[in-house]
Amino acid sequence: GVLRIGQVAGAGARAYLLVRGGIQVPEYLGSRSTFTLGRFGGHAGRPIQVGDVLHLADTVGEGEGAAAPTPGLIPTYGSEWELRVIYGPHGAPDFFTQADIDTLFATGWEVHYNSSRTGVRLIGPRPQWARADGGEAGLHPSNIHDNAYAIGTLDFTGDMPVILGPDGPSLGGFVCPATVVTADRWKLGQLRPGDRVRFIPVDQSTAVVLEQAQTRTIETLVPADTRTFPAPLGDPRVKVLDPAEHPVGVVYRRSGDRDVLVEYGPQVLDIRLRFRVHALMLALKAQPISGVLELTPGIRSLQVRYDNRALTLPTLVQRLRELEASLQSAEGQRVPARVVHLPLAWDDPSTRLAIEKYTQSVRPDAPWCPSNIEFIRRINGLESIDEVRRIVFAASYLVMGLGDVYLGAPVATPLDPRHRLVTTKYNPARTWTPENAVGIGGSYLCVYGMEGPGGYQFVGRTVQMWNRYRQTADFSRPWLLRFFDQIRFYPVDERELKDLREAFPHGAYRLKVEDTQFSLADYEWFLGENANEIAAFKAQQQAAFEAERERWAAAGQADLG
Repeated sequence: GVLRIGQVAGAGARAYLLVRGGIQVPEYLGSRSTFTLGRFGGHAGRPIQVGDVLHLADTVGEGEGAAAPTPGLIPTYGSEWELRVIYGPHGAPDFFTQADIDTLFATGWEVHYNSSRTGVRLIGPRPQWARADGGEAGLHPSNIHDNAYAIGTLDFTGDMPVILGPDGPSLGGFVCPATVVTADRWKLGQLRPGDRVRFIPVDQSTAVVLEQAQTRTIETLVPADTRTFPAPLGDPRVKVLDPAEHPVGVVYRRSGDRDVLVEYGPQVLDIRLRFRVHALMLALKAQPISGVLELTPGIRSLQVRYDNRALTLPTLVQRLRELEASLQSAEGQRVPARVVHLPLAWDDPSTRLAIEKYTQSVRPDAPWCPSNIEFIRRINGLESIDEVRRIVFAASYLVMGLGDVYLGAPVATPLDPRHRLVTTKYNPARTWTPENAVGIGGSYLCVYGMEGPGGYQFVGRTVQMWNRYRQTADFSRPWLLRFFDQIRFYPVDERELKDLREAFPHGAYRLKVEDTQFSLADYEWFLGENANEIAAFKAQQQAAFEAERERWAAAGQADLG
């Protein structure tokens, strides 16, 4: 037989073909789906092409198929959409004003033409914001210390909101005021440029009922009543323990209907908080909670994904609170680590091309263009670009998170605060970043795991963070780095990097890797010994920040940060 599928006409954006038993493709990381941006999974890691031959999997019990018996099973497609969401994890008054949140839910947001499975960009009013900046996380008030994202979360990358799709980043440093409930996530795949979207707040119990009704409908082909009414917003924080009740303070935040974000301490860069996160993650692995599915650490947070059909939110938060009492003090902790030496081509052509594309298509007057490195120099109060280069190659970057943006990409910060070059992130974000570009955003460095969007200020490019198909001496798993690794760069030119990038995935080039331990007590001693110089560097940096803000205000660009 011949099956012909044409383009979608009218409302909606995608058609789906279901094949009994599925298509015979190998599993990759436990899945048979295709991730085209990462170029793996499915059929050769790419969309199918003319001439491809797809083999069907063996089917069990042929039987007769069943047609949908009533029109009520077919969704209504239009240009006006309602997406039911859970308020949080980040809301008012910590990050947004109450007026911002009211506007968020009152607005009919327009779908931007640059939308995909990665994320659906939205056009609408800009927030007023409840704070002036993100501190060490970045100059813009949307910037936060990186944490995990839930699928379907509304992510403010600067002033532009993006609904993160199934191919979206797993970790990042932007605030998220709402998350689409699981039962409504299918709608994200049908949004077209120009469509209008309204967010309807619902509570956790409603989200669970909606998902259960959707599952029953699929199993029985009997339509279910899924009408809902907007719920009061309430507080996106499920529970707050202040430092009087807890060694550092902890906040449990709603992150959609399947995730809880556990945040420690104040909103500052403090490596002791990352140790606390690590201790909680180890405790959850040693004493697993039935229904917990996945753990993703950030800088000062741990996202806990759970099966909401088997575990209620109040029960999960209560169990997490009980675990806190068993966690050891961070000060005495030591963790195994490695020093990983990576080649870096400084200011290489691919990153310069990305800046040029951004200037041409997104924001020609951005103060970080045409040179990100000059911007880094200026905003940190350094005398020359050579000084920026010296600091980048002198620093030892502690890996605090993995999967920042995509594919094992590290989010890392220099151990020595005198090496922490602080910048703002692109606003709005880039639509294209070359694979393995190295950038700085806030106080953090990231090596991009693959091509995709991004916001960090470029300094150069290095070798692969992810090996799609091969195991080598450096890649026992697809991802290269581990938590608490220390990255140190050494300089190479662009031609040498090209050769290394060709050889590295095949095991023909080996990294220099040294085993070590990271002791929090030793690190605290180092900070004390160098406290005066660290304070002087930070004061110089802060003065340069303020001077940059004044330049933006004088140029009418005060809202760019």
